[in-house]
Amino acid sequence: MINFQSISGIIIAISDLLTVPEKMGCYKIISIQKMDGEIVNFIISPETYFVDHIMVRPGDMVSGFYDANAPVPLIYPPQYQAVVMARAEPGRNVKVDFFDEDLVSSDGLLKLTLAPTTRILLENGQAFTGNPAKRYLIAVYGPTTRSIPAQTTPEQIVVLCLGIGTNC
Repeated sequence: MINFQSISGIIIAISDLLTVPEKMGCYKIISIQKMDGEIVNFIISPETYFVDHIMVRPGDMVSGFYDANAPVPLIYPPQYQAVVMARAEPGRNVKVDFFDEDLVSSDGLLKLTLAPTTRILLENGQAFTGNPAKRYLIAVYGPTTRSIPAQTTPEQIVVLCLGIGTNC
C-alpha cells in the first residue's frame, strides 16, 4: 500500500534533471524551501500529477506528495519522487490518500461526503463514473468540521489509477 506523505514550501528553483538524451527536458527537479528553512528536492516525471494542471514557478507555495515507502537516495538535500504536486490556494486544502468504503482516509483524519456538485475526475480530466470508494484519491476541499474524522464535501476528487491493483 502506498503511504502518501507531503512536504510544503516555497519553490526556490526548477531545473532539468540530467538523464539520457532522449528524455532530456522530460524530468525536472523542483527545489522547495520549507518554513523551517530546510531545502527539499522533488523529482518531477511525466507521470507526476499537478492538481488543476497548473504551471508552477519559483515563488509559488506548493505541496508535494510522495510515497513514503518508496526508496530514496541518502543525499542532501533530501530528494523524493513526486506523485502529486499542488499549488497552495487560499481556503483550499488537498489530501492524497487511500479512502475506504466509507470514504474515510487511511489515517482516519478525513471523511468525504459527496454532493451533486462534487466533480469526480480521472487524471486526464475526464469524468469518472464509478464509485470512488476503496481507491487512491486526490481530494480538493474547503472547510471541514472539527470532528474526528473531520468531514467535508470536496469540490473535486481526482481518482488516481496508479497501476497497483486499483480498478479504474
